[in-house]
Amino acid sequence: MDQITLRVPVAVKAKVTQALKDRILKGADQALSDIDREMQNLEFQAKRMMTEQAKIDAQGLISLRAKVEEQKQRLAAAKAKAQHDREEAEQLTIGSEIRQGTLEQTVVVKVGDDLEKLMGTEILLEDGKIVSIRQ
Repeated sequence: MDQITLRVPVAVKAKVTQALKDRILKGADQALSDIDREMQNLEFQAKRMMTEQAKIDAQGLISLRAKVEEQKQRLAAAKAKAQHDREEAEQLTIGSEIRQGTLEQTVVVKVGDDLEKLMGTEILLEDGKIVSIRQ
């Protein structure tokens, strides 16, 4: 066997532009807004369910409180992460590069090829358009 077909990772990076920074900040703001709305909804529903459960069974109320508290903690953690992500986005420098993900490339390799070179491929985007393919 002289050759083989492989799938190798390709890093996708984006050059930070004001438009990209604004889009990232808008996404972070939307995530924070969604989490706040979900927290308010949880509070509203929790009060209603606890009132109903208290009429039925005190033991079930303890279990329900634990579930609500667990949900509150999950939402608080998500909010903290979203706030951290927003703060990081605010610190982005125009012109810098950020990692946006990974794609795969199918390549045919032969005996003697430099596999490390193939593994280091990157695509650089600027406002969604490919501006460079690096190896």
